[in-house]
Amino acid sequence: MNEQTNPELVPEPGEREETQAGDAPQAVQQAEPEPGEAVEAGAASPDLALVKRVLEAALLASTEPLTVQQLRRLFGGQVHSDNIRKVLDELKGEWSERSIELTAVASGWRFRVKPEYQEFLDRISSDKPPRYSRAVLETLAIIAYRQPVTRGDIEDIRGVAVSPPTLKALEERGWIEIVGHRETPGRPALFATTRKFLDDLNLRSLEELPPLEDLQSALEPAPTLLAVPAADAPPEQESLIDEEPTPTEESTDEQQEPNTHAG
Repeated sequence: MNEQTNPELVPEPGEREETQAGDAPQAVQQAEPEPGEAVEAGAASPDLALVKRVLEAALLASTEPLTVQQLRRLFGGQVHSDNIRKVLDELKGEWSERSIELTAVASGWRFRVKPEYQEFLDRISSDKPPRYSRAVLETLAIIAYRQPVTRGDIEDIRGVAVSPPTLKALEERGWIEIVGHRETPGRPALFATTRKFLDDLNLRSLEELPPLEDLQSALEPAPTLLAVPAADAPPEQESLIDEEPTPTEESTDEQQEPNTHAG
């Protein structure tokens, strides 16, 4: 029987060794696929239907926006970022006709109540949307649209001095931060807005900022923007909250603000 063996089936010397040697890297490659490769090939990784449900649960349970990289960790890195984004877009479409929507902001993805329904929720909420003084809104608007700016820049544009507690309160709230210092005498601090500021406005980047005249209306109804407690600012300092419509003069605004805290 051995003499009748088909010579074509007998490998040349060294051929078997080369084939086996070449198979080894392939086996390693299959054991360690690129992120998302198994999902695209339909292998053992989670199917997209399960991925969608897991992403939905994670985003609904989170109180903060989640990035694509954070969401990938839900699946041990087995789902590619492009697949995560694809599923997020599908979820966004599925929720588009509901009272809650999935949105992308500067810090990631999150669910939020649509603005047209927020007024109903405010009726049973103990936290009432604050109204910010003209001085605070002007300062914030200048930083948002002219950043980076110094305190002197803000004062030149507004024509009045900027109260130190105003900048301090905006920093503590996480809306602005110092991003550097201008190379001029005194090296004044340069202020710019933060990711949290964009998140609170439901924006992904500064390019999506609303027209300047719409900034006040965009800020006032935001339920996550809480008033600074009265104890944080002495009565003689500039108030951050207006209970009544503010007059046009800055001096009158500052005179009435201590009464706002007292109330």
